[in-house]
Amino acid sequence: MTPDEQFAALNLLLPPAPTPLGVYKPFLIVDNYCYVSGHGPLLNDKTLIKGRIGADMTLEQGKAAALQVGLAILATLKQNLGSFDKIKRVIKVLGMVNCASDFEKHPFVINGCSELFAKVWGEDNGVGVRSAVGMGSLPDNIPVEIEAIFELA
Repeated sequence: MTPDEQFAALNLLLPPAPTPLGVYKPFLIVDNYCYVSGHGPLLNDKTLIKGRIGADMTLEQGKAAALQVGLAILATLKQNLGSFDKIKRVIKVLGMVNCASDFEKHPFVINGCSELFAKVWGEDNGVGVRSAVGMGSLPDNIPVEIEAIFELA
């Protein structure tokens, strides 16, 4: 199946593609690469999931928030490219986790997004290099922010 077909089979809804709240581009193509700015966990009603993992959110809620960030990134790709089929592979994911100072499961949280990408583009092309790091805070008290780089087909 194509990436578009893979996504359709997941029966997930894309939120509206987020609009910039500052001076930056949410999406940029340079040469054969697509750069996606940091996205937050945008819901279908345009609200954000909020909270700090390990303080007022559980590990599983954090992973679900990272999945929602992945969906927001997919919404930006769909809006700008028209099709997930135009992406050849995931190159890099940087996941930032708003968490308590003693929290240690950052990679587990970011798996919410990484597992989504693996389902859309497959295990080989949907998994790239990745960093998952803890932050003392994130904008609007969102639990997760993720940016990504993709290679175009």
